[in-house]
Amino acid sequence: MGDTIRALKGMNDLFEDELATWRHVEEQARQTFLAFGFGEIRTPVLEELALFVRSVGEGTDIVEKEMYAFSDTDKKQTKVCLRPENTAGVVRALIQAGKLPADAEARVFYLGPMFRRERPQKGRYRQFHQLGAEAFGLTAPSVDVEMMAMLHAFGQRLGLSGVRLVINSLGDPADRARYLEALVAYLTPHQDRLSEDSRRRLAKNPLRILDAKDEGDRAIVQDAPRPLDFLGDEARAHFDEVRRGLELLGVPYDVDPSLVRGLDYYTRTVFELLADTGLGAQNAVAAGGRYDHLVEELGGRSTPGIGFAAGIERIVLLLDQAGATTRPDVFLIAADDGGRDQVLQLAMALRERGLGVEIDHRGRSVKAQMKRADKSGARFAMVVGQREIEAAAADLKNLQDGSVRSLALEAGVIEQATHTS
Repeated sequence: MGDTIRALKGMNDLFEDELATWRHVEEQARQTFLAFGFGEIRTPVLEELALFVRSVGEGTDIVEKEMYAFSDTDKKQTKVCLRPENTAGVVRALIQAGKLPADAEARVFYLGPMFRRERPQKGRYRQFHQLGAEAFGLTAPSVDVEMMAMLHAFGQRLGLSGVRLVINSLGDPADRARYLEALVAYLTPHQDRLSEDSRRRLAKNPLRILDAKDEGDRAIVQDAPRPLDFLGDEARAHFDEVRRGLELLGVPYDVDPSLVRGLDYYTRTVFELLADTGLGAQNAVAAGGRYDHLVEELGGRSTPGIGFAAGIERIVLLLDQAGATTRPDVFLIAADDGGRDQVLQLAMALRERGLGVEIDHRGRSVKAQMKRADKSGARFAMVVGQREIEAAAADLKNLQDGSVRSLALEAGVIEQATHTS
């Protein structure tokens, strides 16, 4: 027998007990995005390396240290990579398809795997999965508000608790340039005390130092200048309208003056959805912002844009910790041979009505089936045998509170009871 081959470090296998929750998260995302007028887009996981160098930024950790990059096998030996994020790929696809002409509006969402060669840790893997949304063609602050309201609505659909929205503004390019100059001037006298990563970032991407995890770095940047202090009149008015819109819609938020996001393409509004517990240092569940110059930088017309991405692994982890995972609605238990046929038919009828139903296929005893029903996490259980068939009625037991209701042995009646109990 040869050596056992294992999954690569940071690449995980997923099985049904996990994927039930994954599917729930993905379905709630689709329903939320469609309700807000977004349509789905699917882009390749393999793109030209230049796409991310131009968009994400040559001095970012993603490009410098985390890319799965190699030469394609065609005659040109094109440098390609596995996508580390999807905003650039979405922009590339829309430009290539001619879907961003002058005065165009586009709203798209996506779900899929991304790849970064970084140190695996809780909620952070080398192959990870994101869901996200991007809106193009509109500069109004109300679009920023709607994007964050959509993220808030998605969290509510999932019953996601213990998370909070934080926002900031990086201003326009001129504002950002003035801020970067002031930030570098502040950090330079402290560079000998910065961590090795932050010393490298000081020359190439100083904004990233503001969200460094090193305790020494955090102490140094505590008194650093903040982007909000350098906003021009237009950017400040935009941010004030964003805040007013969030308050109008009842979307709770906090302003975090140190929030900068690590990618070069962001302008004006940036935001994150943070988990207060459960994820450790990597506590960002979702993040995004406005990028009004990215389309032009990637060869398209000047087109404003805003978007966000959320980590599916992190959302699933939070839901699992809260016990909010997806379970079967009903476990049907066959009491005897006569009940087995009835259970098969009833399960099919309930599934056609959209309920999740499990049944036993091993001929176990009623007691053993009930134990399995409890273990499955099903909300309800129903025992069906010859006696129930003759009476055309059976007891539906609520496995959460132990209550029992006698119901007609009809799919429509049982479905209604699962919604009202």
